[in-house]
Amino acid sequence: MSLQVEKLEKSMAKLTIEVSAEELDKAIDGAYQKNKGKISLPGFRKGKAPKAMIEKMYGKEMFYEDAANALIPEAYSKELEGNDLDIVSQPKIDVTQLEAGKPFIFTAEVALKPEVSLGKYKAIKIDKIDATVTDEEVEDAVNKERENNARTVTVEDRAVKDGDMTTIDFEGFVDGVAFEGGKGENYPLTIGSGSFIPGFEEQLVGAEIDKEVEVNVTFPEDYQAEDLKGKAAVFKCTVHEIKEKELPELNDEFAGEVSEFETLVEYKADVKKKLTEKKEADAKNAKEDAVITAIIEDAKMDLPEPMVATQQRQMVEDFVQRIQQQGLSIEQYFQFTGLTPEKFMEQTKPQAERRIKSRLVLEAVVAAEKIEVSDDEFNAELEKMAEQYKMEIDKIKEMVGEYETKQIKEDIAIQKAVEFVVSSAKEK
Repeated sequence: MSLQVEKLEKSMAKLTIEVSAEELDKAIDGAYQKNKGKISLPGFRKGKAPKAMIEKMYGKEMFYEDAANALIPEAYSKELEGNDLDIVSQPKIDVTQLEAGKPFIFTAEVALKPEVSLGKYKAIKIDKIDATVTDEEVEDAVNKERENNARTVTVEDRAVKDGDMTTIDFEGFVDGVAFEGGKGENYPLTIGSGSFIPGFEEQLVGAEIDKEVEVNVTFPEDYQAEDLKGKAAVFKCTVHEIKEKELPELNDEFAGEVSEFETLVEYKADVKKKLTEKKEADAKNAKEDAVITAIIEDAKMDLPEPMVATQQRQMVEDFVQRIQQQGLSIEQYFQFTGLTPEKFMEQTKPQAERRIKSRLVLEAVVAAEKIEVSDDEFNAELEKMAEQYKMEIDKIKEMVGEYETKQIKEDIAIQKAVEFVVSSAKEK
Protein backbone atom coordinates (compact mmCIF):
# COMPACT_ATOMS: atom_id res chain seq x y z
CA MET A 1 0.00 0.00 0.00
CA SER A 2 1.02 3.61 -0.48
CA LEU A 3 -0.23 7.06 0.51
CA GLN A 4 0.07 10.38 -1.31
CA VAL A 5 -1.05 13.62 0.35
CA GLU A 6 -2.12 16.69 -1.61
CA LYS A 7 -2.80 19.81 0.45
CA LEU A 8 -5.81 21.79 -0.75
CA GLU A 9 -7.22 25.21 0.09
CA LYS A 10 -8.97 26.00 3.38
CA SER A 11 -7.15 23.33 5.42
CA MET A 12 -8.40 20.48 3.24
CA ALA A 13 -6.31 17.58 1.96
CA LYS A 14 -6.75 14.88 -0.66
CA LEU A 15 -5.28 11.51 0.28
CA THR A 16 -4.63 9.04 -2.51
CA ILE A 17 -4.31 5.48 -1.23
CA GLU A 18 -3.16 2.58 -3.40
CA VAL A 19 -3.75 -1.06 -2.48
CA SER A 20 -1.86 -3.82 -4.32
CA ALA A 21 -3.52 -5.90 -7.03
CA GLU A 22 -2.89 -9.00 -4.93
CA GLU A 23 -4.84 -7.58 -1.96
CA LEU A 24 -7.66 -6.52 -4.26
CA ASP A 25 -7.88 -9.99 -5.82
CA LYS A 26 -7.96 -11.49 -2.33
CA ALA A 27 -10.79 -9.11 -1.35
CA ILE A 28 -12.74 -10.01 -4.52
CA ASP A 29 -12.39 -13.68 -3.67
CA GLY A 30 -13.57 -12.91 -0.13
CA ALA A 31 -16.63 -11.15 -1.56
CA TYR A 32 -17.33 -14.24 -3.69
CA GLN A 33 -17.08 -16.54 -0.66
CA LYS A 34 -19.40 -14.24 1.29
CA ASN A 35 -22.08 -14.05 -1.42
CA LYS A 36 -21.93 -17.35 -3.29
CA GLY A 37 -24.54 -18.96 -1.05
CA LYS A 38 -27.10 -16.46 -2.31
CA ILE A 39 -26.43 -17.06 -6.03
CA SER A 40 -28.04 -19.71 -8.25
CA LEU A 41 -26.90 -20.63 -11.80
CA PRO A 42 -28.51 -23.19 -14.13
CA GLY A 43 -26.76 -26.57 -13.73
CA PHE A 44 -25.31 -25.77 -10.30
CA ARG A 45 -26.69 -26.19 -6.83
CA LYS A 46 -27.24 -22.97 -4.93
CA GLY A 47 -23.91 -21.78 -3.54
CA LYS A 48 -21.85 -24.14 -5.69
CA ALA A 49 -21.44 -22.03 -8.86
CA PRO A 50 -17.75 -21.29 -9.60
CA LYS A 51 -16.61 -17.68 -9.35
CA ALA A 52 -15.57 -17.62 -13.01
CA MET A 53 -19.03 -18.76 -14.13
CA ILE A 54 -20.77 -16.13 -11.98
CA GLU A 55 -18.49 -13.39 -13.36
CA LYS A 56 -19.15 -14.58 -16.91
CA MET A 57 -22.90 -14.49 -16.31
CA TYR A 58 -23.11 -11.21 -14.34
CA GLY A 59 -19.86 -9.45 -15.21
CA LYS A 60 -16.50 -9.16 -13.45
CA GLU A 61 -17.77 -6.17 -11.48
CA MET A 62 -20.16 -8.47 -9.59
CA PHE A 63 -17.99 -8.53 -6.44
CA TYR A 64 -16.18 -5.20 -6.82
CA GLU A 65 -18.37 -3.15 -4.48
CA ASP A 66 -18.16 -5.61 -1.58
CA ALA A 67 -14.40 -5.93 -2.12
CA ALA A 68 -13.95 -2.15 -2.06
CA ASN A 69 -16.11 -1.79 1.07
CA ALA A 70 -13.94 -4.38 2.80
CA LEU A 71 -10.64 -2.80 1.73
CA ILE A 72 -11.28 0.93 2.22
CA PRO A 73 -11.66 1.15 6.05
CA GLU A 74 -8.67 -1.12 6.67
CA ALA A 75 -6.43 0.59 4.11
CA TYR A 76 -7.44 4.08 5.28
CA SER A 77 -6.73 3.29 8.94
CA LYS A 78 -3.47 1.47 8.22
CA GLU A 79 -2.04 4.23 6.03
CA LEU A 80 -2.81 6.88 8.66
CA GLU A 81 -1.21 4.95 11.54
CA GLY A 82 1.77 6.90 12.77
CA ASN A 83 1.07 9.66 10.25
CA ASP A 84 1.30 13.23 11.55
CA LEU A 85 -1.81 14.38 9.69
CA ASP A 86 -4.28 15.93 12.17
CA ILE A 87 -7.57 14.93 10.52
CA VAL A 88 -10.71 16.55 11.96
CA SER A 89 -13.51 15.20 9.74
CA GLN A 90 -14.86 12.01 8.28
CA PRO A 91 -13.28 11.19 4.88
CA LYS A 92 -15.15 11.75 1.63
CA ILE A 93 -14.24 8.64 -0.38
CA ASP A 94 -13.98 8.44 -4.16
CA VAL A 95 -12.83 5.27 -5.97
CA THR A 96 -10.59 6.07 -8.92
CA GLN A 97 -9.43 2.60 -10.00
CA LEU A 98 -11.13 -0.71 -9.28
CA GLU A 99 -10.31 -3.59 -11.61
CA ALA A 100 -9.18 -7.16 -10.96
CA GLY A 101 -5.48 -7.66 -11.59
CA LYS A 102 -4.68 -3.95 -11.07
CA PRO A 103 -3.93 -1.93 -7.95
CA PHE A 104 -7.02 -0.58 -6.18
CA ILE A 105 -6.83 3.22 -5.90
CA PHE A 106 -9.16 5.49 -3.99
CA THR A 107 -9.03 9.04 -2.64
CA ALA A 108 -10.17 10.43 0.69
CA GLU A 109 -10.86 14.14 1.01
CA VAL A 110 -10.47 15.23 4.61
CA ALA A 111 -10.30 18.38 6.71
CA LEU A 112 -7.06 19.04 8.58
CA LYS A 113 -6.83 20.97 11.81
CA PRO A 114 -6.18 24.53 10.60
CA GLU A 115 -3.11 26.47 11.58
CA VAL A 116 -3.74 29.36 13.96
CA SER A 117 -1.87 32.64 13.84
CA LEU A 118 -2.30 34.21 17.26
CA GLY A 119 -2.65 37.94 17.61
CA LYS A 120 -2.69 39.57 21.03
CA TYR A 121 -3.55 37.16 23.85
CA LYS A 122 -1.88 38.71 26.88
CA ALA A 123 -3.15 41.70 28.87
CA ILE A 124 -6.47 41.71 27.01
CA LYS A 125 -8.62 44.70 28.02
CA ILE A 126 -12.20 43.89 28.98
CA ASP A 127 -15.08 45.74 30.64
CA LYS A 128 -15.28 45.40 34.42
CA ILE A 129 -18.02 43.01 35.50
CA ASP A 130 -19.81 43.95 38.73
CA ALA A 131 -20.70 40.99 40.96
CA THR A 132 -22.18 43.07 43.78
CA VAL A 133 -25.53 41.87 45.13
CA THR A 134 -27.95 44.69 46.04
CA ASP A 135 -30.52 44.70 48.84
CA GLU A 136 -33.21 44.90 46.15
CA GLU A 137 -31.97 41.65 44.57
CA VAL A 138 -32.09 39.95 47.96
CA GLU A 139 -35.66 41.16 48.51
CA ASP A 140 -36.67 39.95 45.03
CA ALA A 141 -35.25 36.48 45.77
CA VAL A 142 -37.02 36.34 49.13
CA ASN A 143 -40.31 37.45 47.55
CA LYS A 144 -39.99 34.75 44.88
CA GLU A 145 -39.69 32.22 47.67
CA ARG A 146 -42.81 33.71 49.24
CA GLU A 147 -44.58 33.32 45.88
CA ASN A 148 -43.48 29.68 45.74
CA ASN A 149 -44.93 29.09 49.18
CA ALA A 150 -48.13 31.06 48.66
CA ARG A 151 -51.48 29.37 49.09
CA THR A 152 -54.48 29.92 46.84
CA VAL A 153 -57.63 31.22 48.51
CA THR A 154 -61.11 31.82 47.14
CA VAL A 155 -62.31 35.43 47.21
CA GLU A 156 -66.05 36.23 47.55
CA ASP A 157 -66.19 39.78 48.89
CA ARG A 158 -64.69 41.84 46.07
CA ALA A 159 -64.51 42.31 42.30
CA VAL A 160 -61.80 41.02 39.98
CA LYS A 161 -58.39 42.66 40.11
CA ASP A 162 -55.19 42.21 38.15
CA GLY A 163 -53.37 38.94 38.93
CA ASP A 164 -56.50 37.09 40.03
CA MET A 165 -57.15 33.51 38.94
CA THR A 166 -60.70 33.43 37.63
CA THR A 167 -63.17 30.93 36.21
CA ILE A 168 -65.38 32.45 33.51
CA ASP A 169 -68.05 31.75 30.91
CA PHE A 170 -67.77 33.73 27.70
CA GLU A 171 -69.36 33.96 24.27
CA GLY A 172 -68.15 36.16 21.43
CA PHE A 173 -70.21 37.97 18.79
CA VAL A 174 -69.26 39.78 15.58
CA ASP A 175 -71.98 42.07 14.20
CA GLY A 176 -74.37 40.50 16.71
CA VAL A 177 -73.75 36.95 15.47
CA ALA A 178 -71.95 34.32 17.60
CA PHE A 179 -68.87 32.97 15.85
CA GLU A 180 -67.39 29.50 15.89
CA GLY A 181 -64.83 28.87 18.62
CA GLY A 182 -65.86 31.98 20.53
CA LYS A 183 -67.61 30.24 23.42
CA GLY A 184 -66.23 28.75 26.62
CA GLU A 185 -67.63 27.56 29.93
CA ASN A 186 -65.84 27.36 33.29
CA TYR A 187 -62.68 28.55 31.57
CA PRO A 188 -59.69 29.19 33.89
CA LEU A 189 -58.12 32.60 33.19
CA THR A 190 -55.43 34.44 35.13
CA ILE A 191 -55.93 38.17 34.68
CA GLY A 192 -52.80 39.74 33.20
CA SER A 193 -51.45 36.47 31.78
CA GLY A 194 -51.93 37.61 28.18
CA SER A 195 -53.73 34.37 27.33
CA PHE A 196 -56.52 36.16 25.46
CA ILE A 197 -56.35 38.78 22.72
CA PRO A 198 -55.15 42.28 23.73
CA GLY A 199 -57.67 44.26 25.75
CA PHE A 200 -59.78 41.29 26.86
CA GLU A 201 -58.37 40.56 30.31
CA GLU A 202 -58.01 44.22 31.31
CA GLN A 203 -61.76 44.77 30.83
CA LEU A 204 -62.56 42.01 33.33
CA VAL A 205 -60.88 43.98 36.10
CA GLY A 206 -63.75 45.24 38.28
CA ALA A 207 -66.17 42.50 37.22
CA GLU A 208 -68.26 41.06 40.04
CA ILE A 209 -69.06 37.40 40.62
CA ASP A 210 -72.01 36.05 38.60
CA LYS A 211 -72.73 39.43 36.97
CA GLU A 212 -72.48 39.53 33.17
CA VAL A 213 -70.12 42.10 31.65
CA GLU A 214 -69.43 42.98 28.03
CA VAL A 215 -65.88 43.05 26.74
CA ASN A 216 -65.23 44.95 23.51
CA VAL A 217 -62.13 43.96 21.54
CA THR A 218 -60.74 44.04 18.02
CA PHE A 219 -59.03 40.94 16.67
CA PRO A 220 -55.43 41.55 15.49
CA GLU A 221 -54.78 41.77 11.75
CA ASP A 222 -52.52 38.71 12.02
CA TYR A 223 -55.07 36.60 13.93
CA GLN A 224 -55.02 32.93 12.90
CA ALA A 225 -58.71 32.76 11.93
CA GLU A 226 -59.11 34.46 8.54
CA ASP A 227 -62.76 35.45 9.10
CA LEU A 228 -61.91 37.26 12.36
CA LYS A 229 -58.81 39.23 11.35
CA GLY A 230 -59.26 42.92 12.19
CA LYS A 231 -62.91 42.41 13.21
CA ALA A 232 -64.53 44.16 16.19
CA ALA A 233 -66.15 41.72 18.61
CA VAL A 234 -68.20 41.76 21.79
CA PHE A 235 -67.76 39.05 24.40
CA LYS A 236 -70.45 38.47 27.00
CA CYS A 237 -68.62 37.24 30.09
CA THR A 238 -69.60 36.00 33.52
CA VAL A 239 -67.06 35.49 36.31
CA HIS A 240 -68.01 32.53 38.47
CA GLU A 241 -64.99 32.29 40.74
CA ILE A 242 -62.12 34.48 41.90
CA LYS A 243 -58.99 33.16 43.55
CA GLU A 244 -55.85 34.93 44.67
CA LYS A 245 -52.49 34.02 46.06
CA GLU A 246 -52.03 34.61 49.77
CA LEU A 247 -48.39 35.18 50.56
CA PRO A 248 -46.94 33.98 53.87
CA GLU A 249 -45.88 36.69 56.33
CA LEU A 250 -42.24 37.65 56.11
CA ASN A 251 -41.03 36.74 59.59
CA ASP A 252 -38.86 34.30 61.51
CA GLU A 253 -41.48 31.58 61.17
CA PHE A 254 -41.36 31.86 57.39
CA ALA A 255 -37.54 31.72 57.45
CA GLY A 256 -37.67 28.55 59.54
CA GLU A 257 -40.10 26.88 57.13
CA VAL A 258 -38.14 27.58 53.94
CA SER A 259 -34.58 27.25 55.22
CA GLU A 260 -32.37 25.78 57.91
CA PHE A 261 -32.21 29.14 59.71
CA GLU A 262 -34.31 30.24 62.66
CA THR A 263 -34.42 33.97 62.00
CA LEU A 264 -35.28 36.13 59.00
CA VAL A 265 -31.99 37.99 59.37
CA GLU A 266 -29.98 34.76 59.06
CA TYR A 267 -32.11 33.59 56.14
CA LYS A 268 -31.61 36.85 54.21
CA ALA A 269 -27.87 36.72 54.90
CA ASP A 270 -27.76 33.21 53.42
CA VAL A 271 -29.80 34.34 50.38
CA LYS A 272 -27.30 37.15 49.82
CA LYS A 273 -24.37 34.74 50.20
CA LYS A 274 -25.81 32.36 47.58
CA LEU A 275 -26.67 35.19 45.19
CA THR A 276 -23.12 36.50 45.56
CA GLU A 277 -21.62 33.09 44.81
CA LYS A 278 -23.77 32.78 41.69
CA LYS A 279 -22.98 36.31 40.51
CA GLU A 280 -19.26 35.74 41.04
CA ALA A 281 -19.41 32.47 39.09
CA ASP A 282 -21.37 34.17 36.29
CA ALA A 283 -18.88 37.04 36.28
CA LYS A 284 -15.97 34.59 36.06
CA ASN A 285 -17.59 32.83 33.08
CA ALA A 286 -18.41 36.16 31.43
CA LYS A 287 -14.81 37.33 31.90
CA GLU A 288 -13.44 34.13 30.37
CA ASP A 289 -15.85 34.46 27.47
CA ALA A 290 -14.90 38.10 26.86
CA VAL A 291 -11.16 37.34 26.93
CA ILE A 292 -11.43 34.34 24.60
CA THR A 293 -13.68 36.32 22.23
CA ALA A 294 -11.04 39.06 22.03
CA ILE A 295 -8.29 36.51 21.34
CA ILE A 296 -10.37 34.85 18.60
CA GLU A 297 -11.07 38.21 16.95
CA ASP A 298 -7.35 39.03 16.83
CA ALA A 299 -6.29 35.57 15.60
CA LYS A 300 -6.26 34.24 12.05
CA MET A 301 -7.52 30.79 11.09
CA ASP A 302 -9.45 29.25 8.23
CA LEU A 303 -12.00 26.69 9.40
CA PRO A 304 -12.72 23.91 6.90
CA GLU A 305 -16.45 23.34 6.43
CA PRO A 306 -16.28 19.55 7.11
CA MET A 307 -14.71 20.30 10.50
CA VAL A 308 -17.59 22.61 11.37
CA ALA A 309 -20.14 20.07 10.10
CA THR A 310 -18.55 17.36 12.28
CA GLN A 311 -18.86 19.62 15.33
CA GLN A 312 -22.49 20.42 14.43
CA ARG A 313 -23.38 16.73 14.20
CA GLN A 314 -21.78 16.09 17.59
CA MET A 315 -23.74 18.94 19.14
CA VAL A 316 -27.00 17.64 17.65
CA GLU A 317 -26.27 14.12 18.93
CA ASP A 318 -25.58 15.51 22.43
CA PHE A 319 -28.82 17.52 22.31
CA VAL A 320 -30.84 14.47 21.21
CA GLN A 321 -29.43 12.45 24.11
CA ARG A 322 -30.32 15.20 26.61
CA ILE A 323 -33.94 15.55 25.50
CA GLN A 324 -34.34 11.76 25.35
CA GLN A 325 -33.33 11.66 29.01
CA GLN A 326 -36.26 14.01 29.60
CA GLY A 327 -38.62 11.63 27.76
CA LEU A 328 -38.85 13.67 24.56
CA SER A 329 -37.93 12.51 21.07
CA ILE A 330 -36.28 14.80 18.51
CA GLU A 331 -39.35 14.37 16.29
CA GLN A 332 -41.57 15.67 19.11
CA TYR A 333 -39.18 18.56 19.69
CA PHE A 334 -39.38 19.55 16.03
CA GLN A 335 -43.16 19.30 16.16
CA PHE A 336 -43.41 21.54 19.25
CA THR A 337 -40.93 24.15 18.00
CA GLY A 338 -41.84 24.14 14.31
CA LEU A 339 -38.19 23.59 13.39
CA THR A 340 -36.97 21.31 10.61
CA PRO A 341 -33.80 19.16 10.88
CA GLU A 342 -32.15 21.45 8.32
CA LYS A 343 -33.08 24.63 10.20
CA PHE A 344 -31.98 23.13 13.50
CA MET A 345 -28.62 22.15 12.01
CA GLU A 346 -28.24 25.64 10.57
CA GLN A 347 -28.89 27.18 13.99
CA THR A 348 -26.04 25.17 15.54
CA LYS A 349 -23.43 26.50 13.11
CA PRO A 350 -22.43 29.74 14.92
CA GLN A 351 -22.00 27.86 18.20
CA ALA A 352 -20.07 25.08 16.47
CA GLU A 353 -17.69 27.60 14.91
CA ARG A 354 -17.27 29.35 18.26
CA ARG A 355 -16.41 26.09 20.04
CA ILE A 356 -13.84 25.16 17.41
CA LYS A 357 -12.22 28.62 17.38
CA SER A 358 -12.07 28.71 21.19
CA ARG A 359 -10.33 25.35 21.32
CA LEU A 360 -7.89 26.24 18.53
CA VAL A 361 -6.76 29.56 19.99
CA LEU A 362 -6.34 28.02 23.44
CA GLU A 363 -4.30 25.16 21.93
CA ALA A 364 -2.18 27.84 20.27
CA VAL A 365 -1.70 29.57 23.65
CA VAL A 366 -0.65 26.23 25.16
CA ALA A 367 2.00 25.89 22.44
CA ALA A 368 3.13 29.54 22.61
CA GLU A 369 3.51 29.50 26.40
CA LYS A 370 4.87 25.95 26.47
CA ILE A 371 2.22 24.96 29.00
CA GLU A 372 2.76 21.45 30.35
CA VAL A 373 0.76 19.15 32.60
CA SER A 374 2.51 17.58 35.58
CA ASP A 375 1.89 14.08 36.88
CA ASP A 376 0.42 15.62 40.04
CA GLU A 377 -2.08 17.63 37.98
CA PHE A 378 -3.01 14.56 35.95
CA ASN A 379 -3.48 12.43 39.08
CA ALA A 380 -5.55 15.18 40.71
CA GLU A 381 -7.89 15.08 37.71
CA LEU A 382 -8.20 11.30 38.04
CA GLU A 383 -9.07 11.79 41.73
CA LYS A 384 -11.87 14.17 40.69
CA MET A 385 -13.16 11.60 38.21
CA ALA A 386 -13.08 8.87 40.86
CA GLU A 387 -15.10 11.09 43.21
CA GLN A 388 -17.55 12.08 40.48
CA TYR A 389 -18.23 8.49 39.41
CA LYS A 390 -17.92 7.13 42.96
CA MET A 391 -15.21 4.66 41.95
CA GLU A 392 -11.87 3.62 43.38
CA ILE A 393 -8.95 5.57 41.90
CA ASP A 394 -7.26 2.31 40.87
CA LYS A 395 -10.33 1.34 38.83
CA ILE A 396 -10.24 4.72 37.06
CA LYS A 397 -6.56 4.25 36.25
CA GLU A 398 -7.31 0.83 34.78
CA MET A 399 -9.96 2.34 32.50
CA VAL A 400 -7.78 5.23 31.29
CA GLY A 401 -5.71 4.10 28.32
CA GLU A 402 -3.15 5.93 26.20
CA TYR A 403 -5.75 7.80 24.15
CA GLU A 404 -7.78 8.84 27.21
CA THR A 405 -4.61 9.97 29.00
CA LYS A 406 -3.71 12.18 26.04
CA GLN A 407 -7.22 13.70 25.97
CA ILE A 408 -7.27 14.38 29.72
CA LYS A 409 -3.86 16.05 29.63
CA GLU A 410 -4.89 18.17 26.65
CA ASP A 411 -8.02 19.31 28.49
CA ILE A 412 -6.02 20.20 31.60
CA ALA A 413 -3.57 22.18 29.45
CA ILE A 414 -6.48 24.03 27.82
CA GLN A 415 -7.87 24.97 31.25
CA LYS A 416 -4.44 26.21 32.31
CA ALA A 417 -4.35 28.32 29.15
CA VAL A 418 -7.75 29.81 30.06
CA GLU A 419 -6.46 30.67 33.55
CA PHE A 420 -3.31 32.20 32.05
CA VAL A 421 -5.06 34.54 29.58
CA VAL A 422 -7.76 35.53 32.09
CA SER A 423 -5.26 36.26 34.89
CA SER A 424 -3.30 38.55 32.55
CA ALA A 425 -6.44 40.41 31.36
CA LYS A 426 -6.95 44.03 32.38
CA GLU A 427 -10.34 45.45 33.33
CA LYS A 428 -11.24 48.82 31.85
